[in-house]
Amino acid sequence: MNPPIRIGIVAGEASGDILGAGLIRELKHTYTHVEFSGIGGPLMLAEGFHSFFPQERLAVMGLIEPLKRLPELLRIRKFLKQHFEASQPDVFIGIDSPDFNLSLEQHLKQKGVTTAHYVSPSVWAWRSGRIKKIKKAIDLMLTLLPFENQIYQTHNVPVKFVGHPLADDVALDIDSQLHRQSLAVEGHSPVIALMPGSRQSEVERLGPVFFSAARDIVAARPGTKFLVPAANGHRYRQLHQLLSAYSDLPIRLINGRSHEVMAAADIVVLASGTTALEAMLLKKPMVVCYKMASLSFHIIKAMAKVEFVSLPNLLAGRELVPELLQSDATSSAVTERVLNYLDNPQEVAQLQGEFLHLHQQLRQNASREAATAIADLIAQNPSEPESVES
Repeated sequence: MNPPIRIGIVAGEASGDILGAGLIRELKHTYTHVEFSGIGGPLMLAEGFHSFFPQERLAVMGLIEPLKRLPELLRIRKFLKQHFEASQPDVFIGIDSPDFNLSLEQHLKQKGVTTAHYVSPSVWAWRSGRIKKIKKAIDLMLTLLPFENQIYQTHNVPVKFVGHPLADDVALDIDSQLHRQSLAVEGHSPVIALMPGSRQSEVERLGPVFFSAARDIVAARPGTKFLVPAANGHRYRQLHQLLSAYSDLPIRLINGRSHEVMAAADIVVLASGTTALEAMLLKKPMVVCYKMASLSFHIIKAMAKVEFVSLPNLLAGRELVPELLQSDATSSAVTERVLNYLDNPQEVAQLQGEFLHLHQQLRQNASREAATAIADLIAQNPSEPESVES
């Protein structure tokens, strides 16, 4: 019997676990005998993946936390380097987590391992100099968004657009009424989802803006209802405390269920991030907002090479949805944009048509496309057979 195909994967975050599980599932259809090892989460483990360390040991964010955990992260990376160098896989795939994975990929590629990276770092937006390191580190980049390919093609880095798994998971047509029934939202009044973010600092800065806007919207459109999904228990408690100052408003706080809340809503007011992509796939008109520390904002603004921050606008290459950043993110500005949507149903219908087109563009069966690209990469770079003593 031929030896199994061996595939190394490191996915350091929950989103990477989702991508990794889908990729593993498809690769198991491609190969009769295949083994997976590295670092992954519960979804990957359920597919038969062997994880040397718990995935949460890599899931660090911000500036301070990675520094505090640096000795442990370096030990983990050293182990992975030594393991995959000594027992070389047919391919090594880093899923997202570029600060951790790119150095690991570069080391392994120098040792003769075929390497791929799944989810492009935002080199098209800022820190474009990283493309030089990426070129040294990988044999193939798998991108989720079509516009990401250009910078890799310009620098002669092999690249494959595979689509976005979220676009595969979300139906092209959404039954909002069904989701309203699931959430026990009654009547035919407008329903607006308010989503000020998943981090404490985001909620601190945007929560009061969104809730003050809700007060003005109700004054202009009596009967309007508001749903606020909390990302986790910590945010639920934080939002509950914030909302005590707005107890006169028809605002309902919900623990989790953000996808259902967005699907039930007519309009979504949100903090910039992946949520904007999900709202677009659900065909929801949105107002995108963000506030951060002033110094951080000016540094990032100076480094940024793109005109927009939200994925709907980046995908369209023009302003489809309003972006209210820093001092522009005021309750009056949010109110104005929401009322404009309510007053112009024809514009909303046109926007939803644009969203549908972008959804179809991203709906490529990403896991299957990624698995096919990885299988092609393995075929192009066959590993040396290991000697077996008789």
